Amino acid sequence: MYEKFYGLTGKPFQLNPDPRFYFNSSQHRRAMAFVEYGLHQSEGFIVVTGEIGAGKTTVVRSLLNNLDSDRVVAANIVTTQVDADDLLRLVGAAFGVRTREATDKANLLMSIEAVLASHARDGKRCVLIVDEAQNLTNRAVEELRMLSNFQLGTDALLQSFLVGQPEFRQMLQGADMSQMRQRVIAACHIGPMDLDETRAYVEHRLRLAGWTNCPTITAGAFVAAHEATCGVPRRINLLFDRALLAGFIGERRVISEDNVREVAAEIFYETAPADAPRRRASDRGAAAPGATGTRAGVVDIGSRARAPRRTEEAALDPDAEATLRHLEADVRGLQESIARVERGNQATLSLFKRFVDWMRAQEETARVR
Repeated sequence: MYEKFYGLTGKPFQLNPDPRFYFNSSQHRRAMAFVEYGLHQSEGFIVVTGEIGAGKTTVVRSLLNNLDSDRVVAANIVTTQVDADDLLRLVGAAFGVRTREATDKANLLMSIEAVLASHARDGKRCVLIVDEAQNLTNRAVEELRMLSNFQLGTDALLQSFLVGQPEFRQMLQGADMSQMRQRVIAACHIGPMDLDETRAYVEHRLRLAGWTNCPTITAGAFVAAHEATCGVPRRINLLFDRALLAGFIGERRVISEDNVREVAAEIFYETAPADAPRRRASDRGAAAPGATGTRAGVVDIGSRARAPRRTEEAALDPDAEATLRHLEADVRGLQESIARVERGNQATLSLFKRFVDWMRAQEETARVR
């Protein structure tokens, strides 16, 4: 929508991972070095962790895109909230195994091993990428470890990338994960970008989309953006995509600090709990309720709402108490999801109305001319 207005050749801030827009920040450069080292070992597990939207998957895919596709067979699994046996079926299907014909686990494992061995005889390496690894059960992780035992001669048939959020690192520290830890040959954690890298990241993506300094982005806008996003790439993409859209609707050729503050506040309130106090985006006295920004008026659009703590404990046995807590968490999650959808719809309608008003103003101007 705003691309033509700013003379861009494409959308610079899409949310889905795209190796074409890979930005080599110090954090991502370090992660890439670890991943490259691990890949050259041709065996074991490579673990990449980071906060949501930190660019973990982009690092792995950027590396694989630079490999010879005639010599590497890569499979990707993104659905990890399954039990161990279903995970094996997903792995098999990702490598072309007809899982419906594998009537039991033994046949499935033999079919997977046969396919991997066939690729190895053809001189190809098989690489498995497992996204959202923090959702895996211990049994599922153990099944992946067992797959790493497949060999042709002395060569491993499968190498796996486990990509997940920070809690996956904690999971690997469990007492029952000692054998798995021995198979991890490289591990890295991707942290947030600093202010200078945040600015360089934004300008990098804009240039790849044909940016010629239109719109102009002020230094203050970058400061506000870094504090609102904490230097996390996906949050930056969300913020600047909305800022460019707002700039297009307002026919602005400059993105200022106040523009970024306003957009950040809108995004924060769209995803905040329904009972969060409301405050105008232009208020400058203090940060928004629940925000973690370090400067007045700047909100952290990635902050998470905390669930209220229970004040009374029910007289239940431990199993029943645990079940009750899970149910309470599910209900709270559903309520918050519904509230977010409602606020998102309201924001979309408001934005659409502004766009319609802008279109009418353009038509009126054309008629006057």
